[in-house]
Amino acid sequence: MGIFNTILDFFKGPLNDFAWLYTFLPCAILGGLFLTIRCGGVQFLHFGYAMKNTVGKMFQKQEAGEGAVTPMQAVTTALSATVGTGNIVGTSQAIALGGYGAVFWLWLAALMGMVTKYSEIVLAIKYRERDTKGDWVGGPMYYISKGLGKKWRWLAALFAAFAALASFGIGNMSQVNSITGSVINAFEAFTTVSGTMELILKWILGISLAVLIAVILLGGIKRIGAVTETLIPFMSIFYILFTLIVIGVHWKNIDNAFGLIFSTAFTPQATFGAASGIVLRQTIIWGLRRSAFSNEAGLGSAAIAHAAADTKGPVNQGLYGIFEVFIDTIVICTLTALAIIASGTSIQFGVKPGSELITAALATVFGDKFAALFIAIALMLFAFSTVLGWSLYGTRCVQYLFGHKGIRIFQVIFILVVVVGCVSPLEFVWDVADTFNGLMAIPNFIGLFALSGVVAMETKKFFSDKNNLR
Repeated sequence: MGIFNTILDFFKGPLNDFAWLYTFLPCAILGGLFLTIRCGGVQFLHFGYAMKNTVGKMFQKQEAGEGAVTPMQAVTTALSATVGTGNIVGTSQAIALGGYGAVFWLWLAALMGMVTKYSEIVLAIKYRERDTKGDWVGGPMYYISKGLGKKWRWLAALFAAFAALASFGIGNMSQVNSITGSVINAFEAFTTVSGTMELILKWILGISLAVLIAVILLGGIKRIGAVTETLIPFMSIFYILFTLIVIGVHWKNIDNAFGLIFSTAFTPQATFGAASGIVLRQTIIWGLRRSAFSNEAGLGSAAIAHAAADTKGPVNQGLYGIFEVFIDTIVICTLTALAIIASGTSIQFGVKPGSELITAALATVFGDKFAALFIAIALMLFAFSTVLGWSLYGTRCVQYLFGHKGIRIFQVIFILVVVVGCVSPLEFVWDVADTFNGLMAIPNFIGLFALSGVVAMETKKFFSDKNNLR
């Protein structure tokens, strides 16, 4: 037990501070600002064009060639890895651990994250390649090694290693842990759940999820794309609808909710007091952490899914990155935050919550039982699709490091970790996920900044061609 606590303290302490406070924080904001200037403010200047050519094409019939997926399947696969616990549980944790002002920093990171993710996808398409089976493969490990040259392959390998490890945390254990937590909360809304029953439920869910994931994962990227293309739009629409209803019922508190967010963004102790333990540093860090956990801009993970898209060119697919961050963080995370704050849900600041805050917010309108059941179903489907998305990311990273021979071993371990995540302590799961999230961003940001000129050139070339703007 002592060794376990030592490892946990290391993840929560020095390693976590290095990954987030000293690396991700300046890169997300200052690096995002640098990329915004370098790319001519593409996420702002061409926002309307991006929405027209992403949202506007969602319901058009699309087909993909051999070894590829459609542009929309690529974006839903990427969104499957972001829309879910990051929006529901992650936003709740940002507020509980960083105060209401953390939402402001979440927004700021998202505005910068739009161009960051756009840049990742542009580079992923620019430097992708066909593997021995004829499938398109790409992502940070490819644009680092091919864009920066052979002497930087060690950095590409470092990203692949961190991302493969992160897939067990952000993309597996934290997701299935949230599923079990929400399902148990749903059971508690209808009956008393004893400690023994809770443990049995965790094992049943763990084994069941492992089997389902195995069936889809072993079918390859086309099967993953087909599943996420159905799940993500369906659940997103319902979740947005129900949170809007909650906000609408409590519309008189919307101004106060925004007031709390902005007033505590820079002076959290003015509201919470020194005894709360919430200081400006915590407000900023938790806003940035949960923004990254939500939309993954800066991590480089989504670029792996987009690299498989059957698309006309780098910028065409890069526009989906702007759309992803907007819908994922600016829309869904904001609705979650407003629903919690405007509904007057009681928040225990300083304590890391699961899905209980958004459940309580929905319960103010729909009742305890319906709210618990809906959040359980929503989290189950969202988190399940996230696991599928990250299983692809981990697979591609292992393939880069060890070739096809390492894929099956990784997939077996990934499936087994699903069960571990269901029965593990919540605190440990989220701390591991947070740390590896931050670590994988380091090599990715180096690659992004070094290749920012390539992104700027592709952007300028695309938008200077009048034929592309028709």
